[in-house]
Amino acid sequence: MSRIRNLLERAVANGSSDLHIIVGLPPVQRINTVLGGMPGEPAISKEDAEAMLKELLSPAQSDKLLDRRDIDFSAALPEGARFRVNAHFQRGAPALAFRAIPNCVPKLDSLNLPDVVVDFANLPQGLILVTGETGSGKSTTLAAMIDYINHKYPYHVVTLEDPIEYYLDSDRCAIEQRAVGIDVSDFGSGLRHVLRQDPDVILIGEMRDLETISTALTAAETGHLVLSTLHTNDAASTVERIIDIFAAAQQSQVRSMLANTLKGVVCQRLFPRIDKPGMVPAAEVLVSTAAVRNCIRENRIFEIPNIIETNRAVGMQLFDESLKRLYFSGLISREDAIASARAPDHLARALSA
Repeated sequence: MSRIRNLLERAVANGSSDLHIIVGLPPVQRINTVLGGMPGEPAISKEDAEAMLKELLSPAQSDKLLDRRDIDFSAALPEGARFRVNAHFQRGAPALAFRAIPNCVPKLDSLNLPDVVVDFANLPQGLILVTGETGSGKSTTLAAMIDYINHKYPYHVVTLEDPIEYYLDSDRCAIEQRAVGIDVSDFGSGLRHVLRQDPDVILIGEMRDLETISTALTAAETGHLVLSTLHTNDAASTVERIIDIFAAAQQSQVRSMLANTLKGVVCQRLFPRIDKPGMVPAAEVLVSTAAVRNCIRENRIFEIPNIIETNRAVGMQLFDESLKRLYFSGLISREDAIASARAPDHLARALSA
């Protein structure tokens, strides 16, 4: 058995979410957010890393890596375990980062997300954004939303991903999953053509640039349900990120488009559970109400946190409120809650009440 296959099998058996191959270090794994070495494994040599790349990459992918110095792809074990992989270079030597992808899409109601997320999945059109840092469970949330739609509505779903993470089997929906670099050259090209493919629902793996964001807004404005991600940590910065990527002369029009199309934002982060092994998300939720739409149109984004705080009845919640609920439900530790809070002193007092 090759070394990389053995390491990936051990990572799966250990319940690792990530495996890192770095020359000069033993294999490094992350289990429930905690990073550590894989016991009993020697350090990776440059020759080891090169042999792993040769086993994992096709000749065309190898050429792309050497040219661009980074490449994203997916890998699978014969037993079925799958991984999202990034190959890159550091200190002139190759390195690999593996992210484990669960084989089964979790049910939306099993993710401990606010109930309003199900309401978002039931919308016929508009833009839904799931945001957060890398490793915050965004892809899992989006896959669970598509899975929910798949079992409820007769829709045509088209996804654009880099790479495909969860494989989705069509039920009531007809699902097409397009991988960037394999089925489509890039996100921009895929999105330009997707509107001619009669989609009802479009999933964009990540809104990375001006072209992707612009096309996503257009798709949502023309009657499609569009789901995507951004690397932002709260609802207000999500709105600002979308607007700020456009030139100043376009921002007034973009604010109007975004106000009309944005239906909800879920900003999430994963925490280790203290009641049992596993992770649980804390989430800030923005629901597009008349007040939110007016703030976006009139460039009063700074008022969004106050709107969220005063509109809990419609499903909105600030991130710190989510942390508070998780703590009092016995799901996360006091230390984790306070360390990650937007207002740590205020939350510390609330948890002591």
